Amino acid sequence: MAAAGPSVFLLMVNGQVESAQFPEYDDLYCKYCFVYGQDWAPTAGLEEGISQITSKSQDVRRALVWNFPIDVTFKSTNPYGWPQIVLSVYGPDVFGNDVVRGYGAVHVPFSPGRHKRTIPMFVPESTSKLQKFTSWFMGRRPEYTDPKVVAQGEGREVTRVHSQGFVTLLFNVVTKDMRKLGYDTGPPDTLGAPGPSPPQGLPR
Repeated sequence: MAAAGPSVFLLMVNGQVESAQFPEYDDLYCKYCFVYGQDWAPTAGLEEGISQITSKSQDVRRALVWNFPIDVTFKSTNPYGWPQIVLSVYGPDVFGNDVVRGYGAVHVPFSPGRHKRTIPMFVPESTSKLQKFTSWFMGRRPEYTDPKVVAQGEGREVTRVHSQGFVTLLFNVVTKDMRKLGYDTGPPDTLGAPGPSPPQGLPR
């Protein structure tokens, strides 16, 4: 009797929130969380995290380097709702209050392998100059009550935002059993780095 085929596939993600460029700000930290569809479930690792506070490097790049690790595994029965990582960057204002300096989101890469992504960040803006001054004076800048809305399109069109800064992420992605369930992600499913292809014309 033939063994039953797999009913779920696995998506294994590790890597790091590597660095950021925020020319106007310093002493920043980063939070991350994952947003995914109803058919997805985490099986190992951490869905969210918060980094250390970092200061700008002293070289010409003036980069904010976190090298904060990401490590999580998901299972699912279909690709709908493929996980996204949502980033929120915070830092002090002139009064010493922690305020948001940027939101951003990106899908976990679909194909196995090593990937680098640079995410443009943005912040919500007050709708009037009076609100803008009041929020600055009170140290309470506009921010989302739930950062996960950044990964959703609903209601975003009525939000005024201002772009500022970039965050660089490194992903190492491994999938298991996707091809057996009929999904083609490009290269074959891997549990490690793929080896070199044999030269053309030689027997495999």
